[in-house]
Amino acid sequence: MLLRHIKYFLAVAEHCSFTQAAASMYVSQPALSQQIKQLEETLGVTLFDRSGRKIKLTDAGEVYARYARRSLQDLEEGLRAIHDVGDLTRGSLRLAMTPTFSTYLIGPLIKAFHERYPHITLSVNEMPQEQMEEKLLADQFDVGIAFETVQSAELDFQPLLVETLAFVTTQDHPLASAQKINLKSLNDQPLVLLNRDFATRLQIDRYFSQHKVHPRVQMEANSLSAVIEIVRHTQLSTLLPANIAKNNEELKAIAITPSLFQRTAVLLQRKGAYQSAATQAFIQLAYQHIELNELS
Repeated sequence: MLLRHIKYFLAVAEHCSFTQAAASMYVSQPALSQQIKQLEETLGVTLFDRSGRKIKLTDAGEVYARYARRSLQDLEEGLRAIHDVGDLTRGSLRLAMTPTFSTYLIGPLIKAFHERYPHITLSVNEMPQEQMEEKLLADQFDVGIAFETVQSAELDFQPLLVETLAFVTTQDHPLASAQKINLKSLNDQPLVLLNRDFATRLQIDRYFSQHKVHPRVQMEANSLSAVIEIVRHTQLSTLLPANIAKNNEELKAIAITPSLFQRTAVLLQRKGAYQSAATQAFIQLAYQHIELNELS
């Protein structure tokens, strides 16, 4: 049995179509179909139900797919291990993060990493934590930066920093000179917040409900950068991690009493995953960067 048999099988399983699978693997459909037939003959089972309008896995196919994915994942890890170089003169790192970190952490961290290891190829991807966890488990990323509310027991996480949400506004706002503001005073402030597609917004809403606060949310946005730009160009304020304001001279983060919730950012990895030299170097540098910049 050859590796291509497994790759072709998994492609058909993913696309539920011989035609689409063949296109994704850049082979002709008859060639792919022949490879699948050879695999079924070798295993002595039928892997796909071809009787309906859409191809689907048989019970035997479902079982085999689980092991095939795991085997392919192990082989790809092995390939990366072979090409991994301990002196970091070459290599790669696949990084995922949730959106909040793109505004204050990732830029400086990637800059420091690239300056120290210029020959390491970086792939940086922003996505929701649920999607990130799935892709880490599928070995599509080496490390993720997310929050400690990890759903999968198959992922390891290490605390990285603590985010505290604050009242974020412009330097010329009437409250900009205040060191703290009372939570109830948010009822009087027009706000722009992330929309409810974000876990941050859902956490904020729960916090408001618990403390019987009813702020005037006059705008919503579907990205952190949009929220920040709206605050910069209007009289609206927002609630975001205080660290975001530290990296923007036009913004001021004001603590809220009682304190708005804190949440712990973590580094995520699949349990037992091969840890390349580049991954180890990134994790070490991340902690050094946090300590140096006092973000925690």
